[in-house]
Amino acid sequence: MSGQRVNVNVGVLGHIDSGKTALARALSTTASTAAFDKQPQSRERGITLDLGFSCFSVPLPARLRSALPVPCLAPETGPEHGEPQLQVTLVDCPGHASLIRTIIGGAQIIDLMMLVIDVTKGMQTQSAECLVIGQIACQKLVVVLNKMDLLAEGKRQAAIDKMTKKMQKTLENTKFRGAPIIPVAAKPGGPEAPETEAPQGISELIELLTSQISIPMRDPSGPFLMSVDHCFSIKGQGTVMTGTILSGSISLGDSVEIPALKVVKKVKSMQMFHMPVTSAMQGDRLGICVTQFDPKLLERGLVCAPESLHTVYAALISVEKIPYFRGPLQTKAKFHITVGHETVMGRLMFFSPSPESFDHEPVLDTFDFSQEYLFQEQYLCKDLAPAATGSGQANEKAGQASEGLCPRQQWALVEFEKPVTCPRLCLVIGSRLDADIHTNMCRLAFHGVLLHGLEDKNYAESLLPRLRVYKLKHKHGFVERVINDYSVIGRSLFKKETNIQLFVGLKVHLSTGELGIIDSSFGQSGKFKINIPGTVEYMFDENSVTLEHGSGQGQSEGGLSPESKKILTPALKKRSRASRGEVAKQEEGVERPEPTQHVTLSLSFKRYVFDTHKHIVQSP
Repeated sequence: MSGQRVNVNVGVLGHIDSGKTALARALSTTASTAAFDKQPQSRERGITLDLGFSCFSVPLPARLRSALPVPCLAPETGPEHGEPQLQVTLVDCPGHASLIRTIIGGAQIIDLMMLVIDVTKGMQTQSAECLVIGQIACQKLVVVLNKMDLLAEGKRQAAIDKMTKKMQKTLENTKFRGAPIIPVAAKPGGPEAPETEAPQGISELIELLTSQISIPMRDPSGPFLMSVDHCFSIKGQGTVMTGTILSGSISLGDSVEIPALKVVKKVKSMQMFHMPVTSAMQGDRLGICVTQFDPKLLERGLVCAPESLHTVYAALISVEKIPYFRGPLQTKAKFHITVGHETVMGRLMFFSPSPESFDHEPVLDTFDFSQEYLFQEQYLCKDLAPAATGSGQANEKAGQASEGLCPRQQWALVEFEKPVTCPRLCLVIGSRLDADIHTNMCRLAFHGVLLHGLEDKNYAESLLPRLRVYKLKHKHGFVERVINDYSVIGRSLFKKETNIQLFVGLKVHLSTGELGIIDSSFGQSGKFKINIPGTVEYMFDENSVTLEHGSGQGQSEGGLSPESKKILTPALKKRSRASRGEVAKQEEGVERPEPTQHVTLSLSFKRYVFDTHKHIVQSP
């Protein structure tokens, strides 16, 4: 194991001005080309504008050596004395609200998160958003209470204890419950203080981080993919792209593709924190020098093995709402969609399993086109799920779940305003980044995984018809009168302009228990004729509205039951004076006596959202 190194990426996240960059500087022994606010704008404004990278190394703890997979070891960068090292790469993320896209990008490449809190202020808006991102993208957390030097010395410990209890309560309902909390002073006296002022608590923090770090799973197999966060040229050598390897491995002489530029370049040299290497793998922080191109064309993005990534115009994603986001997630609403390491605007359509499949085990890595899915007006969650009101229309408005049930898994079709290049199964985060950053609200709305990308620009015609998402429609009307024992006239089920021919042959349920079949239109005002079959049938499936059965239920002779006829008696008496040929003629402009009790009609059917023929389907 002589001269070997294990790399672990630790994110430094928190609210603006909490001292993240000062903390990274205090911890670091080696800085990369993109560290400590090197951008002129960052220095000018005094805030971090981009991801910064630096590192420190400690001897690899004995507890980690036995569990260490051989591929995790990198021989080229070990210290001269030959002892295996744990290299901690610090990813300094911006804290400003407007840079949340960059923060999300940084969170996806870290193995452990340090949440930096200004001990004099506690949790702030962006601290909370960073915590939410950490819950989505990270498994372990260490909370750092910075600026303890600003606390009055006599009351310092009491103030630290009080803030520690507050943070423990904040973390109680998160996956980070019980996470360690440690006080430090990364830059005693503030930014203007002389460099001679030694940081406080840093050695204890390094010890804590070392104890919390576990060896991440690194897989050198699979296609090479790297997230690039910095790009610059070196005269006479080429263009350097620095970033973190997300998957696979790379060696000197390999060819890499830059999808955004549609070019393939050859790797001339590679470095890890200024030290030359001949190979690198998943999780490593790396600088790649390739043949010259204009670095301004690629500020950030992805570099991959040739032809391993695809550009998508839309995607099917799994969706989970972030509980801190206020308000519903509506179909047709637009969100800022961060896909992998790119953020674009996208419009969503939510859908769920069919109601009978609400309790099925979630499938996290594939999308099944053979299944049917239920369209939703909005993402269903317990606080928004419709109650069991018996009103089909109410259920349609609030989503299409019945009895307030929520499915265990939900999906969305995301249509991007401009195409994105990303790997399958990458992280997706939906945000409202246009919300006022000064309000105390979470702008992160949902997260999920990209399950299937739609690569055809004409996906609406070529691919969406395969997506079997249906709307469950419920229509309600009344029996106006009876023609004979086997025929009735219905009304209020359709609008005057509806083409009733589309509905001919569909089943309707009468509230008195009979099953009818729509036979034809009747007159010009949206009324229609219903045939009552010779044998009474009761059809109950998951798509039918529950009926109120009258005393006519269960009659075996067919047609209308005597009890149903009795309810409709006023209409029967009036019509007995007219011949059959005159019925339709009398319809126009003549008011009929209402039955003593309304007999309602219920029609339930499916309509597939992407069916170009707009077929109406009923369960058999």
